[in-house]
Amino acid sequence: MDWQDFAEKMASMARDLLAQEDLEATLDRITHSAVELVEGCQAAGILVLQGNRVRSLAPTDQLVIDSDRLQERLREGPCFDIAQPEHDEHVFRIPDLTEKAERWPAYVPRARELGLGSMMSFLLYTREEELGALDLYSHEPGTFTEASETAGWLLASHAAVAFATARTDAQMQEAIATRHMIGEAMGILMGRHHISEEQAFDILRTHSQQTNTKLRDVARRVCETGSPAR
Repeated sequence: MDWQDFAEKMASMARDLLAQEDLEATLDRITHSAVELVEGCQAAGILVLQGNRVRSLAPTDQLVIDSDRLQERLREGPCFDIAQPEHDEHVFRIPDLTEKAERWPAYVPRARELGLGSMMSFLLYTREEELGALDLYSHEPGTFTEASETAGWLLASHAAVAFATARTDAQMQEAIATRHMIGEAMGILMGRHHISEEQAFDILRTHSQQTNTKLRDVARRVCETGSPAR
């Protein structure tokens, strides 16, 4: 591997990641960068666990989704394991999926049936949180070397920071939008019923609690229909 060329491309990618418009674009740039920068990588994706459910984010190929679904169904696999909150390993590299694997006896033979020859999985994490797993795939066995693992780990380190930053920005934007919507809904109720700001908010909150509906959804309904009721 030409590490000088890799370093230059990594620097360019790091700048690109922070320049993306939203979370989806950031994740898409991460996975496509993996295919571009890591030798032998033919497909990539990010696996996130939500309870017992798996989410496949920014997959570059259907193969990624198929592998994620397989691991979800079997409850085992390198990507599934590394994304677990209690897991203490940060990287898995399986150089040859055609060989018998003791660690994931159910997943590995089925992964071969999907056309996988080798794969790597990296934990995406910052000091504050664990975000998921960056997963790299190849159809050919023996593709991923120690150099590939080093390159993938460097990419994952940059990706985790960009992922966390983009997600925080998205959450802030959502919070601002929700607050604006609630304020608009309160204004509608105050004007229609000639009530105070406190009373208008109480109507929204009470309806939210009674119907087990998120406050922002109740506010959206008021903005759209003029009433919190369905």
